[in-house]
Amino acid sequence: MREWTKRRSDGLILLLLGAVAFLVIGIAWRRVSRIEMGDFKVVYYGARCLLERGDPYSERDVLRVYYAEGQERPTEPVLDRQVKSRYFYPPTAFVFTVPFALLGFTAGGVAWTVLLSGSFILAAIAAWDLAADASPIMSGVLAGLVLMNSFWLFMIGNSAGIAVSLCVVAVWTFYRQRFVLPGVLCLAVSLALKPNDSGLVWLFLLLAGGVFCKRALQSLAVLAISSIPMVAWVTQRSPHWVTELKSNMASLSGIGSIVDPAATGMAGRNMDSLVQLQTVVSIFFEKPQVYDLITYVICAILLLLWVLVAVRYGASANGIWLALAAAAPLSMLPTYHFQHDAKLLMISIPACAVLWARRGLLGWSSLVITVAGILMTGDIFTGARIFLTRGIQVPQPSFLSRFATSVLTRPAPLILLAMAVFYLWALVKTSGESATTGADSSVREEREPNPCETQTTVHKESEASNWLTRRTSRLLKGIREPFERLRLRRIRETLNSNPRRWNGIWGSESGGCVRFGSIETR
Repeated sequence: MREWTKRRSDGLILLLLGAVAFLVIGIAWRRVSRIEMGDFKVVYYGARCLLERGDPYSERDVLRVYYAEGQERPTEPVLDRQVKSRYFYPPTAFVFTVPFALLGFTAGGVAWTVLLSGSFILAAIAAWDLAADASPIMSGVLAGLVLMNSFWLFMIGNSAGIAVSLCVVAVWTFYRQRFVLPGVLCLAVSLALKPNDSGLVWLFLLLAGGVFCKRALQSLAVLAISSIPMVAWVTQRSPHWVTELKSNMASLSGIGSIVDPAATGMAGRNMDSLVQLQTVVSIFFEKPQVYDLITYVICAILLLLWVLVAVRYGASANGIWLALAAAAPLSMLPTYHFQHDAKLLMISIPACAVLWARRGLLGWSSLVITVAGILMTGDIFTGARIFLTRGIQVPQPSFLSRFATSVLTRPAPLILLAMAVFYLWALVKTSGESATTGADSSVREEREPNPCETQTTVHKESEASNWLTRRTSRLLKGIREPFERLRLRRIRETLNSNPRRWNGIWGSESGGCVRFGSIETR
C-alpha cells in the first residue's frame, strides 16, 4: 500500500512539472509575442459589441468597438484584424463571454487567463486521477506532456482551453459521483462555448445510459434554459445572424486564409494549425467538393461504428474510457478544428493507462499512439515542424511528393485518424474482458483501491521490465531527497531545542531513530 501511494505521488509530481512548464513558457511567450491574447480578443470584441447594442456578427459594428478599445497596434496585419472583427462563435457562447466583457478588457483578460490556466491544470489532474488506479506514473507522464505542450494555448487565450477543460472535469464528476451539480454546469458551459469540441463526449454520455444519460440530459436542459434568452437578445440585435455567421466563416475559409484546408491555405504553416481530415485529403484531391465528400464519408463510417460499439460495449468500466478515447480524435476530423481543440486528447489518458497496465503488444501500441497524438498536436512539436518544413509549399503532381507533403507538413490529422481507429479496435477486442470486470452502467461510484488488488497490481508492475518506470522513479527520488533531508534537519533542530515536543506532537522515538520518507537517521 505504501508503494502504491508513492507511485501516485510520483505521478502527480510529473504532472505538476508539466503544469509549471505550461505556465512559465506561456508567460514568457506573452511577453515577446505580438499576438498575445489574440483569441480572447475575438470573443471579447463580439461580446462588448453586443453590450453596446451593436450587431456582433457585423464586421462594421465590431470594428467600431475594436478601434474604441484602443488595444491594437496601428500596423496590425489585415488578416489579424479580420479574424478579430468577424465573429464566428454561436450565440450560445455569449452566455459565458458577456460577463468578461462587462469587466472591461484588462480585468476581463486577467480573469480569462486565470480561469483558462486553472481549469486546464485542474482537467489534467482529473484525467490523471481517473487513470491513476491503473498506472499512476504513466498517466502522470502523459498529463504532464499535454500541459507542457499547450503553452501557445495559454499565450493566445483560446477558448478551447476552457471548453475542453470543463468537459474533462464534467466527466470526472459524473464518474466519481462527486460535485455532480457543478459538473452538469461545466458540461453545459462547454457545449455553449464550443459544441464542436464536447458534442461527441456529450453524445457518448447520452448513449451510455443510466446516470450518465441523466447527467447529459441535465446539462442539455441547463444549456437550453441559459441560452434561450441570449439567443433572443442576439436575434433582436442581429435578425440575420445565421447568414452573417456563415458569411464570416466563408470569408475566413477563402484561398490562402487560416481556415483554408487546401494546399494553398495556411494549414500546417502556423501555430494555429488545422487538424481536420480535409487538410490531408486536399493534398491529393484539389477540388473542395471532392475532398469534403471523401472526408465526410470516412468520418461517417467511423462515427457509425463508434455509435454501435459504444452502445454495445461502452457501459463496462474499461469500455467507458476506450469509447471516450476514440471520441476525442474523431471529434476533430470532420469539421473545422485547430490544434488547440485537440487538447481534448487529454480524455484518452485513462484508456491508455488501462491498456498499458495489461502490457503486451496492446499496451505498448496504446502508449506509442497516444504519445504520438499528444506530441503531434502539441505546441513544441508544431513549432519545430514548422521551422524544419517552412520551405515546403505546394507539392509536385506525383503521389510520392503529395504523400511526403502531407506527412511532413500535416501529420496531426493522420495521427488523429490512427488514434480513432486504434481505440475503436481496442474497444471491440477487449469488450469481453471489460464486460466481466466492469461496473453496472446505471451507477458509477468512487471506491478506494482494494489492498489485495493493489498489491497484485504493484507486484505485476515490479516484475515487468519497465525501464521507463524504473528510471522515472530514480529521477523523482533524486528530486525528493534534498527536500526530505532539509525538512528532517529542521525537525531534529526543533526536537533538540524543545524535547517535550517529541511526546506532545511527534510521538515516541524508537531506539533514537527518526525516519522521514526514504531517509533514516539517528
